[in-house]
Amino acid sequence: MTNEQPEETFTVEEIVAANPYNPDILNDLEVFVNEQVSSQAYNLDANLSLLRLYQFEPERLSVQIVARILIKALMAMPAPDFSLCLFLIPEHVQMEEQFKTLIVLSHYLETGRFRQFWDEASKNRNILEVVPGFEQAIQGYAIHVLSLTYQKVPRPVLAEAINIEGLALDKFMEYHAANSGWVIEKGAHSQLIVLPRNEFNHPELKKNTADTVPFEHITRIFPVLS
Repeated sequence: MTNEQPEETFTVEEIVAANPYNPDILNDLEVFVNEQVSSQAYNLDANLSLLRLYQFEPERLSVQIVARILIKALMAMPAPDFSLCLFLIPEHVQMEEQFKTLIVLSHYLETGRFRQFWDEASKNRNILEVVPGFEQAIQGYAIHVLSLTYQKVPRPVLAEAINIEGLALDKFMEYHAANSGWVIEKGAHSQLIVLPRNEFNHPELKKNTADTVPFEHITRIFPVLS
């Protein structure tokens, strides 16, 4: 009687790290993209590896998988993942209508044109709704942009940026007041949302370069200059 050794298993991350250009892992990477969608996880390295493999074997390229990769990359903003992925996608594929739409949406987000983004997104729900959590991820990005720009955000500006109005917006604001440090004030014409202080909306919080250089480093510089 022989003792069979259990077959060694590896995670997709380990497979990609070991041999990212092995075409035999292409199917596994495609399955992994769908797992990222269903579990609302994300792995940029694995997705970039798959896009590179598509370059070597263009006949195996799945338009559906590529679209899902790009949508997940949009959800990762402000990280530059969308541009990194787009660079690996052939131009003739980018010219397909759904990819042209995703590129337009990316441009609107990068330039903070949220009203145009939500208008365009509403016309293309069939593309975007296949990836759960998309709307919430973009709302998080919009709040990030506002926090870099505003100390106090007028309610209408917030409503436009995150595409929420009425009672739903009230609940949204209440949630963040309780969990994110927002303070709701009454303004002359509408409510104002006081956002947490950071070095972008309160430049005085930004440390001077001299403040970040340890004293011992400065003392080493003087002999060199003399």
